[in-house]
Amino acid sequence: MSLPFSRHRRLRSSENIRAIVRETYLRTEDFMYPIFVVEGENKRNPVESMPGVYQLSLDLLRKEIEEVVSLGIKSVIIFGVPAQKDEVGSEAYHECGIVQRAIKQIKEQYPELVVAADTCLCQYTDHGHCGVIEEGIVLNDPTLELLAKTAVSQAKAGADIIAPSNMMDGFVARIRQALDETGYEHIPIMSYAVKYSSAFYGPFRDAAHSSPKFGDRKTYQMDPANRLEALREAESDVAEGSDFLIVKPALAYLDIIRDVKNHYNVPLVAYNVSGEYSMIKAASQNGWINEKETVLEMLTGMKRAGVDLIITYFAKDAARWLKEQ
Repeated sequence: MSLPFSRHRRLRSSENIRAIVRETYLRTEDFMYPIFVVEGENKRNPVESMPGVYQLSLDLLRKEIEEVVSLGIKSVIIFGVPAQKDEVGSEAYHECGIVQRAIKQIKEQYPELVVAADTCLCQYTDHGHCGVIEEGIVLNDPTLELLAKTAVSQAKAGADIIAPSNMMDGFVARIRQALDETGYEHIPIMSYAVKYSSAFYGPFRDAAHSSPKFGDRKTYQMDPANRLEALREAESDVAEGSDFLIVKPALAYLDIIRDVKNHYNVPLVAYNVSGEYSMIKAASQNGWINEKETVLEMLTGMKRAGVDLIITYFAKDAARWLKEQ
């Protein structure tokens, strides 16, 4: 039989042939593992909406970090859950804040581990919004000053990367200025450049105790319907000095990841957010999907879309699975 068609299956005929023509590879080095730290001792508080995720006190953090390093994971990002909150989130920039102490401890334990600090206020404010409030409005420019103080305190504690996440206009410029003026010009900024106002954040707000007490965050986080706006946001952050760009969430925004990758020649990060994690966990616990295969396929899809680094709660599991391959 002679027909005019291509035989693509020739390149799929065995595992080794599939391997030598594989275009995208997932590595343990591609993962940044998020960790939630809390005040107190011997605290390992399970996050009910995120099976397998815990809030850890600093004494138990040591064992967690030891496991992370043993698995070959090269980076973590730290989120703090303070004991006290106030209207301006002062625990976010206190030199003895929970994140600052966690960073110091990690860097003393494993100096080579890359530690990123989430730089935001929502976990620390009693109203749950990411900035200074006046008459129910989140004020942009006064918030920048608090973010700058937070970033400097985190850099002073030993953070390798500052990761501002609150989506105020000009946050990268003000943080870059503050870091440079205080002698931290060598510290890179990993900005949440493209952060959508997403329903996928729900479980994270349980973990970080960061739900807003009134209203929502739609005046500063992006409309999920918008594509070109993402490029404007990324363009601003690159111009202001961001060294990495984050797109958040990941799964519903793979088109945005590819757009940003095509336009900007800086390392690109996907945040595989809590809702994406919890959906897979719930389905796998019910026996509806194979967790390992689903997770590795999902993470590979993010790499294929163009990311260089993935912030994911699956980091430890994925690292183990990759070792088995």
